Amino acid sequence: MTDRNGRGPAGSAETLRERALASLSTARERTALLTSCLDDHELTAQHSPLMSPLVWDLAHVGNQEELWLLREVGGHAALRPEIDGLYDAFEHSRAERPSLPLLPPGEARRYAAEVRGRVLDLLEGAAFDDSPFTADGFVFGMVAQHEQQHDETMLITHQLRRGPAVLTAPDPGPAPVHGGPAEVLVPGGPFVMGTSDEPWALDNERPAHPVDVAPFYLDTAPVTNAAFLAFMEDGGYHDPRWWRPEGFAHLRARAVEAPSYWRREGGQWLRRRFGVTEPVPPDEPVLHVSWYEADAYARWAGRRLPTEAEWEKAARHDPATGRSRRYPWGDEEPSREHANLGQRHLRPAPAGSFPAGRSPLGVGQLIGDVWEWTSSDFLPYPGFAAFPYREYSEVFFGTEYKVLRGGSFAVDPVACRGTFRNWDLPVRRQIFSGFRTARSALPERVGPADGVPGGGAT
Repeated sequence: MTDRNGRGPAGSAETLRERALASLSTARERTALLTSCLDDHELTAQHSPLMSPLVWDLAHVGNQEELWLLREVGGHAALRPEIDGLYDAFEHSRAERPSLPLLPPGEARRYAAEVRGRVLDLLEGAAFDDSPFTADGFVFGMVAQHEQQHDETMLITHQLRRGPAVLTAPDPGPAPVHGGPAEVLVPGGPFVMGTSDEPWALDNERPAHPVDVAPFYLDTAPVTNAAFLAFMEDGGYHDPRWWRPEGFAHLRARAVEAPSYWRREGGQWLRRRFGVTEPVPPDEPVLHVSWYEADAYARWAGRRLPTEAEWEKAARHDPATGRSRRYPWGDEEPSREHANLGQRHLRPAPAGSFPAGRSPLGVGQLIGDVWEWTSSDFLPYPGFAAFPYREYSEVFFGTEYKVLRGGSFAVDPVACRGTFRNWDLPVRRQIFSGFRTARSALPERVGPADGVPGGGAT
């Protein structure tokens, strides 16, 4: 029997070792899947200036694994010290990485494999003591999460590339008939946000702290393509009333009139998805929309985006017990019945799917399917402490980035929790982003954004 953190009866070293091995192996299998299906030319090409060449990611995950596990934990000498700078994400922007003397694909694979072989030897004798790095296997979990995050980034690159499909996956089944309400009331009051005891939680998720949230209504499912199309057909992309001025200027400058990868042809909307062109499915959550698009839709609908605290309360708070769960459905790890995660499907599931994953209040698909934009800036929690390095979170704090929550179909369960925080610039559309809307249960002003700094988002 395991405890709420997936550990054995005493959090045994063997149980932690097995969890670390499984997480690292799953990540590496996915990395291999995403890179073995393309030839060397496609691996070294830059498919978009927003993304690195896939071969950079391939060696970068190996380099980070060497830095943190072999050198930091194991005390080993550097295998390839001359490449550290090439694969430092803060030393070279994505746009300039193709011009660097990167390891060619074969050499990058051999390097990553050599690192992994030595890591497995290290793991066999790892002491999960009370040091911040090794307690509960944290550093192994951090490295596994890092590789899975890059796997999601590589999947984004697959979506951006032009050419025939090279990835396949079964489609999710049809959504069960759900006659429930379109929104639910989330009661006001305090709840515990964040975590202080989730072993593999990252620094921006910590510490746990009380937050008082006013009562509000929240959509029970993400906004669908059909609902977003109604906004488009009502002239939503051309009406500045619904847009932040900077967002409207951005979309006009780039002639944006639909979510990324959509095009109108023969009287219907089509989309390109991993090399396949298909009709836009009306019942799926809308995907590849920016924060500005999500915010404009919400205003058009007379609603708003939820704050990050509202999202987390809806996802974690159990009104019956007053405690915060790990996930909407409880404390157990995600299963296929709970959520669409891990690249099991190459698309979101229809709205209303996964009834077993709903929260106690009946809110569904809070985990998986699409990252959900919130109205909140990416800021530290009270008592935040950077760990193990400032560049993971601290350097991004401020008003420039908006928070996304919940994870997408491209996120592995190891990098997805009820407390997990993602962030990006409000113009970004290449990420697997969607949203759901909210409204206050108390009187508030929502609607046109003109001349209203911050608008109706609270």
